[in-house]
Amino acid sequence: MSRLSVDIIIPVLNEEHSLPHCIATLTNYLSEGVDADWDWSVTIADNGSEDATPEVGRQLSDDHPNVRLTRLEQRGRGRALKKAWLESDADVRCFMDVDLSTQLDSLEPLVDAIGREGYDVSIGSRLLPDSRVERRTLKREVVSRCYNALIRLMFPRKTFRDAQCGFKAVSREVADKVVPHIENTGWFFDTELLLLSLRAGYKIKEIPVHWVDDPDTRVRVVSTAIEDIKGLLRVRFSPANVPRIES
Repeated sequence: MSRLSVDIIIPVLNEEHSLPHCIATLTNYLSEGVDADWDWSVTIADNGSEDATPEVGRQLSDDHPNVRLTRLEQRGRGRALKKAWLESDADVRCFMDVDLSTQLDSLEPLVDAIGREGYDVSIGSRLLPDSRVERRTLKREVVSRCYNALIRLMFPRKTFRDAQCGFKAVSREVADKVVPHIENTGWFFDTELLLLSLRAGYKIKEIPVHWVDDPDTRVRVVSTAIEDIKGLLRVRFSPANVPRIES
């Protein structure tokens, strides 16, 4: 079996304190706990940090040969992911949140769905029967379920349950052909990726995850929900802007 190149993106904004623990935990796991046939790398994708995150990221990339830093002066999680994924040449391009809310034992199934099973996109899902979710507030749970129900209403042929889990991977082809067409630069990036991929005919697999919610999350639930709804309306009623890409 041929070796599989895997690049894992960690988008960061003002994470000087969280980043060293994330990189230490992730690189240790990748060195000891994953498929030996992976050629893996980790990319820290900084988007407009104003603290010492860029300096910390550069030091970590100096300390770890498989870690690199890419930086944008403009903020936007989606903008950072888009840049990092388009710069990468890996067969499978992933991302996860710096707080490592998704337990790392789900990483190998996420990558294997693309690298071994022939899917084009794989996503962690907190809403599958086999998933475990801890410490999530009622407010965040209700907002998430209502948002995903809205997607099912607006896009009846949707075949995924959890659009927002910060744990996803795409194939080289999806990165090259779909990601350049994503317009959103913020939190709606995830949903737009999935909807564009489905319209283009790509296959998506959902992976059950063990998710431990971060009580110190930077996500602003209400403003993010408004951004997401505006994004859904844009994609739903502007079909000409969503290219149908032959796989």
